Amino acid sequence: MDKEIKFSLSSDSIENLKVFSEILKKDVNTILNEALENYFEEAQKILMEKNLEDENAMTNLDFNEFWDDVDI
Repeated sequence: MDKEIKFSLSSDSIENLKVFSEILKKDVNTILNEALENYFEEAQKILMEKNLEDENAMTNLDFNEFWDDVDI
């Protein structure tokens, strides 16, 4: 993927990147890549949970109706 993506960061974010880069002894690109990886993982979890909730919402039976004739 050789497309260029343009984005801007606030001055606070840039300053934090510089500070954390020095503290963690990591370059800014590594910090940004790690942050994006974490973001994508969390977003994927949220989407998966939402899909599961949507699937569960598809039933029109309540708890008692579902388990009514089940003998344990």
